Amino acid sequence: MSVQEYLDKHMLSRKLEDAVNAAVRAKTPDPVLFISNHMKKSVQSVITKVKARQILDSRGIPTVEVDLHTNKGVFRASVPSGDSSGMYEAVELRDGDKGVYLGNGVAKAVKNINDKISEALVGMDPTLQSQIDQAMIDLDKTEKKGELGANAILAVSIAACKAGAAEKEACFSQVPLYRHIADLYGKVSPMLPVPAFTVISGGKHAGNNLAIQEIMILPTGANRFVEALQMGTETYHHLKAVITEKYGTHDCNVGESGGFAPNEAIRRAGYTDKIQIALDVAATNFCIGTRYDLDFKSPQKSGQNFLSAEDMVELYRELCNDFPIVSIEDPFDKEDWEHIKRFSSTGICQVVGDDLLMSNVKRIERAILEYACNALLLKINQVGTVTEVIEVVKQAKEAHWGVVTSHRCGETIDSFIADLSVGLSVGQIKAGAPCRGERLEKYIQVSFLFLMLMELVHFCGLLQILTC
Repeated sequence: MSVQEYLDKHMLSRKLEDAVNAAVRAKTPDPVLFISNHMKKSVQSVITKVKARQILDSRGIPTVEVDLHTNKGVFRASVPSGDSSGMYEAVELRDGDKGVYLGNGVAKAVKNINDKISEALVGMDPTLQSQIDQAMIDLDKTEKKGELGANAILAVSIAACKAGAAEKEACFSQVPLYRHIADLYGKVSPMLPVPAFTVISGGKHAGNNLAIQEIMILPTGANRFVEALQMGTETYHHLKAVITEKYGTHDCNVGESGGFAPNEAIRRAGYTDKIQIALDVAATNFCIGTRYDLDFKSPQKSGQNFLSAEDMVELYRELCNDFPIVSIEDPFDKEDWEHIKRFSSTGICQVVGDDLLMSNVKRIERAILEYACNALLLKINQVGTVTEVIEVVKQAKEAHWGVVTSHRCGETIDSFIADLSVGLSVGQIKAGAPCRGERLEKYIQVSFLFLMLMELVHFCGLLQILTC
C-alpha cells in the first residue's frame, strides 16, 4: 500500500488539514503540539490492552491492580479487600495455596484478566461503562462473579471508568472522573460528602478490650470539606495526646483502619459544638445465639455478662441520649431483622446496614420493604462493577436512605471512592482515620474536588459575565 493510499484509506489528509486550520485559528505558539493533541481528539478511543498484576494492600495481603490501555493513554486501578467476606457479596478469587501468601495470592484473578477479560474488551469504547461491565458479567456466568473473581472484574471496571472520563471533554478540558460518574448515574449536581473519621478502633480491628468496631467523628459543623478535614485531623491528634497522658504510649497503637485503640472510649476531643459521633458496632462479631457478649475480647470476663437484644436497644438509647451520636452501624447481628427493625423505628439516629446488607440488591430490597434500616454502607468490592454500584445507590436513594461510601481494612492508594462519593452525591464517606497514606488519599482527593468545584463555579461565573 502506497503512502497516498494509506492516507486516503484513513482520511488522514482531511483530518490533518482540519488540525492545521484549528491551529491557525487558535494562533497557537506551538503548532506541532496543538496539531498532535487535535489529532488525538479526533480519533475515537478504544481499549487496546488490559494488563493486570498482583500487588499488596495496606495489610500486606495480595490484591489486584490493572493497567487499562487505550489509544489515548493508560489508566490504572486497584481494588480493596475486606477482613471477611459474606455469603451474599461478590466473590474475591484467591489462589488457596497455603505455601504462597498463606493462600491469599491472586494469581488466578490476574491470569483471568490477562487471558480472558482483556481479549473480551479489546476494541470496546471506554465511555460505554455498562456495556463493558455487562461483557465481563456475561463472561463470568456466575451470580456472584466467582469464576473470574469480583476482584478481577472490579479492577477492570474502575480502570475503564477512568478511561471513559479521560475520553470526554467539557469547557476546553478533560471531564473530571466525578463528573463522568455523575453522568453515568444521570445526575448533574455532585455533592461533597461529610467525612466519618475513625478515631477509636475496637472489635476485630484492634488488640484492646473494646467490643464495638469503630468510634467515628463527623464534623457536621464544618462549612467546607477542607475545614472538616482540619477539624478531624486536629481532633485525632488531640485524642492521641489525651490517651498517651492517661493510659501511656502502649495504648496508642493504630488499628487496621488507622484509628487509635485505647481501652475505653474518649467522650470528647475538641470542636464539641461542631462534631457528632458515629458508631460501627459490628454486633455480629460478638453475638452468640440471640445474646451479645460485650466482653468477648476479655478472656477472664467473656461469657459472664451477656446482654439480650432488648438490653442492646436500651444501651443504644442511653448512649444516644448521653452523647451526640447520630449514626449507628450494624447494631445487631446480621440476621436479627426483628430488633434492627424495632431500633430503626425509634428514629433515634441513622441506622446503617453493613453486614446486614452486604451491598446486596436482594438484601437491600428486603430491608427497604421491612423498614429495617435507613442507610446503606456501600462497599464497592461487595458489588463488583461500577454499573452495579450505581444501581445499588439508586435503589437506596429511591427509598430515601442515606448512603455511606466505605473503605475496606485492606486498602490501596487508589482514590476512586472519593470521586464516586462526589459523583453519586452520597452524602457521607468513611475512609478511616486521618492518617496512613491509603486512607488520606481518599480524603485529600475529596478536598481536591472541593477546590476544583470552587474553580468551576468561579469560571462559570466569569463565562456568564463575558457572554452577557
